[in-house]
Amino acid sequence: MPLLRAIDRLFRHEAAGGMLLMASVVAALLVANSTLGPTYETVLGTYLKISIGETGLAKPLILWINDGLMAVFFFLIGLELKRELVDGKLKNPRDVMLPGIAALGGIALPALIYVALNWNSPQTLRGWAIPAATDIAFALGVLALVGSRAPASLKVFLLTLAILDDLGAILIIALFYTSNLQVEYLAYALAPLALMLWLNLRGTHRVAPVLLLGTILWVLVLKSGVHATIAGVLMALFIPYRDKFGKSPLLSLEHGLAPYVLYLIVPIFAFANAGVIFEGMALSDLTQPLPLGAALGLFLGKQAGVLGAVFLMVRFGFARLPAQASWIHVYGISLLAGIGFTMSLFIGSLSFDDHDLINQMRLGVMVGSAISAVLGFIVLRLARPVSQPA
Repeated sequence: MPLLRAIDRLFRHEAAGGMLLMASVVAALLVANSTLGPTYETVLGTYLKISIGETGLAKPLILWINDGLMAVFFFLIGLELKRELVDGKLKNPRDVMLPGIAALGGIALPALIYVALNWNSPQTLRGWAIPAATDIAFALGVLALVGSRAPASLKVFLLTLAILDDLGAILIIALFYTSNLQVEYLAYALAPLALMLWLNLRGTHRVAPVLLLGTILWVLVLKSGVHATIAGVLMALFIPYRDKFGKSPLLSLEHGLAPYVLYLIVPIFAFANAGVIFEGMALSDLTQPLPLGAALGLFLGKQAGVLGAVFLMVRFGFARLPAQASWIHVYGISLLAGIGFTMSLFIGSLSFDDHDLINQMRLGVMVGSAISAVLGFIVLRLARPVSQPA
């Protein structure tokens, strides 16, 4: 049927994930600011419990989404990270140097801007890492909309930068966003981790035992107080890359899981976390330390950190610009790195419990990400590839 073929072509487009994410954001804003707003909040706050005897997990729906579904999102990131380390863009340290240093600049400077604006506000200072992350799906979606005007090397550069950026965000979450640490559960978590390592060292090529042990690891890490998404990344690192038949269980799992993450899990997360309530809010509210720190960190901090790091690397001869790319292209990519949507909202949800602060955080993240996306698209659309010397 023509309609089904058209839908299939739409979802195969590189920008489809970003477009669906944007639609989820718009839907969340409309629902949160309509008569359905109270229902939206009530449903997300509804407690769900899974228990075996006296032991179990009881959390509101919003935390099942942020702790559970996002663990699957981070599992996919872990699979991508291992693939790139074993046989991809991160295999050769030389290829990692430029986007790696750019990622560090894009993490440090946004955080410093946020800290500077929130230094006298201990209540909001905890959100210092909110503008430090890049949304891979959204950024690549905008780059895809630019089309052939952007050199192919830019996609490789942005993808590598975003992967390393997300790796930095994962480490930040593990080190700085752990609360009420329960050491005994952390000790218990070593058992499934050790078993996964043992299976890996034995060369076991089956995925099911790793997935089962990884699920147990997720529960124990969640109970320990360390954020459970870390379990998703750790589990991914133990998925075998090659089996005894020469096939790749990791690639099969990554390709099978990616559509569900891109078209289901990430949009659900966006819908649950992007509901900024505008009632009683004025434009001047954006000048409050929290939203201003998040917005300027993403918009100014990211572009200055990424572009500045690349400039220094090229200026002192440590690296070259990506093939057929000019400084205008690099500037456009540094703007797209300021789209922090999914990861920024996620870190923000770990930073605050207060509803008003969460609302301010969402406003800042969306404003900073939106401006970065629009200006990044315009800059890259106007730029032209440069010819490389023979």
